[in-house]
Amino acid sequence: MRTAKITRKTAETEISVEINLDGTGTYDNETGVGFFDHMLDQLSRHALIDMTVRAKGDLHVDDHHTVEDVGIALGQALTQAMGDKTGIVRYGSCLLPMDDALVRAALDLSARPFLVWNLDLPSHKIGTFDTELVREFFQALSTHGGITLHIDGLHGVNSHHITEAAFKAVARALRGALETDPRKADAVPSTKGAL
Repeated sequence: MRTAKITRKTAETEISVEINLDGTGTYDNETGVGFFDHMLDQLSRHALIDMTVRAKGDLHVDDHHTVEDVGIALGQALTQAMGDKTGIVRYGSCLLPMDDALVRAALDLSARPFLVWNLDLPSHKIGTFDTELVREFFQALSTHGGITLHIDGLHGVNSHHITEAAFKAVARALRGALETDPRKADAVPSTKGAL
């Protein structure tokens, strides 16, 4: 089973993340940040990763530490659950439409973290959620998950739609990259023999 449980405790946050990469997209996420929970639910459902997240953060300051630290813990959980990456497809991409929004995500589970971010969010807030935290989450996920991740916003006028399309596009790309390659299930997908 490709599963992991990560706990992270700092002076700012206390987080636990449990994932199953071979799940059905079952989720139970409670971070205290409603819109972020909704995005984590989308990530789980569309990646078919079972996910339980619990976070208690210094929300009296703002949502930043909670969102970023969940990204860190989730990235660490992905790394742990993938193990040595034997048999995975490794690469994934998705071009995802959502109403006015069209977002492209492409990723490589390479152990070489890098984020390319070309996603403009027209408003500074979605409800009470700071839209600049969308990038912070994906930066933390990419860094701690060892993911080369490109996210490009091609169209969109509504920040909610654009953000949700980004989470869903990354989810679908992850789903494809984490699948077992039926033609090479016994090998690490690299000429180096390791990722």
